[in-house]
Amino acid sequence: MSVTIYHNPACGTSRNTLALIRATGEEPEVIHYLETPPNREELVSLIRRIGPRDLLREKGTPYADLGLGDPSFTDDQLIDAMMAHPILINRPIVVGPKGVKLCRPSEEVLSVLDRPLAADFAKEDGEVVPANG
Repeated sequence: MSVTIYHNPACGTSRNTLALIRATGEEPEVIHYLETPPNREELVSLIRRIGPRDLLREKGTPYADLGLGDPSFTDDQLIDAMMAHPILINRPIVVGPKGVKLCRPSEEVLSVLDRPLAADFAKEDGEVVPANG
């Protein structure tokens, strides 16, 4: 099974996640979701496996302006907001052989991959993710 990452290259966590995937020897399908957002069916599929509120990003988005913290919003309304404003979709999301995961922190990606790290991995900030997990 292939690996897909919904990626924002401006995000350090997303860059680290992509680099971690590649460090396992896997070359993922990279979807720049701000340029090519998932369609409604794809978004609903991801949400079903992660959860709508877990997939909502607050920081640097219109989350507060849209009042999305209001618990009365239905899943469909939250999906509508994410469709209208893809920046609301939290990242990075990885679809791998072992499931779907919002990879925050980036090393969470290892739980959905078949292959382990071949060697210790240094994140952009210098934090080391050990190969033996």
